[in-house]
Amino acid sequence: MTEVAVPRPAVLVPERLRILLVEDDEGDAFLVRELLAEAGASFDLQIATSLREAQTMMRGVQCVLLDLGLPDAEGIDGLRKLLAVAGSAAVCVLTGRSDEHLGAQAVAEGAQDYLVKGQVDGVLLSRSLRYAVERKRADENTQRLREAELRQAESARLERGLLPQPLMKTTDVAVHTFYRSGRALGLLGGDFFDVVQVGYDKLHVIVGDVCGHSVDEAALGVELRVAWRALVLAGVPEEQVLAALEQVLMSERRAREVFATVAMVSLDLPGKRATVRLAGHPPPVLLSGGQAMAVTARTGIVLGVRPTPTPATDLEFTGDDWSLLMYTDGLIEGHTGAGNERLDVEGLCGLLAEPAARSVPLPALPAWLVGRAEQANGGPLADDVAMLLISRGGGR
Repeated sequence: MTEVAVPRPAVLVPERLRILLVEDDEGDAFLVRELLAEAGASFDLQIATSLREAQTMMRGVQCVLLDLGLPDAEGIDGLRKLLAVAGSAAVCVLTGRSDEHLGAQAVAEGAQDYLVKGQVDGVLLSRSLRYAVERKRADENTQRLREAELRQAESARLERGLLPQPLMKTTDVAVHTFYRSGRALGLLGGDFFDVVQVGYDKLHVIVGDVCGHSVDEAALGVELRVAWRALVLAGVPEEQVLAALEQVLMSERRAREVFATVAMVSLDLPGKRATVRLAGHPPPVLLSGGQAMAVTARTGIVLGVRPTPTPATDLEFTGDDWSLLMYTDGLIEGHTGAGNERLDVEGLCGLLAEPAARSVPLPALPAWLVGRAEQANGGPLADDVAMLLISRGGGR
């Protein structure tokens, strides 16, 4: 019978560590070297006789063994001075003082261990040094993770603060918003929206999309939204607002190829009419009389390519029950099956016409649409999605 060789598990070779002993007593330094040699420890040992000399030898050191009685540093004060320059190196105190209180204080200051001369053999010393290095690395990894979590939390708070609150007083219409970034771990993408009421009868709304998905596009989207709000509040004529917004885009973008699409609507609430301006953006969808139809509006070119006036289209509302859905193309660019067909505007209108859509409360309708679009797409939508749903009366 042929014997089958069973592979033996690989033996891990201990990492060779570079140790710096800070000790002014030659006899004690010799003893430490002998203890490590006796244990067969894979260490490279260097010796410094003062704290000043040690400070010049820290490069590449993984662990420092520090005596607390040096010519230029004494006790805990010397430990503090060494910790200030130790960087990523672990620090172990090796002293002749068998003082539990001092040991606890040394560890509290940042030392990884407290060892007493004459109470350690080679094996214990070698093990203590390796454990100290691993504890230091674990502490640094924990600190880096904590810092990353804090930065992420701070970024999330900042991004949430940059999402707008509709600036409106009217109760004639209700505004429901939806926003989701397509950027991994991001709350804010290049899409933006805003709502501003001027006087008692005018409501201005905008939805826009800066091309790209990075933080640069997210920042530019915020700049454009803030600029648009300022222009509207300043009373700039409607036909001049997008031209001014384009100037901001062209001066603030990081590259010439960056552009933005925009849908802007100015609603005359008492007059039951609106003016729609589309700069390369998909048209709003009007829900009225139990139907969902895309607004037939003239479309201008995107902002940032060739400054051109954006054409205006007048929209009349019939009755007191309607909704106007404004959105970015991230909602309609998902697939609708195994082929390359997209949801597109026609598919969006189809979703809104479904009997199930009519039973969804208006505030939840944008999120429902995203869910249905993802269901058709077979997974999450890849792009940012921003939506505004302006509703009057029953809303449909």
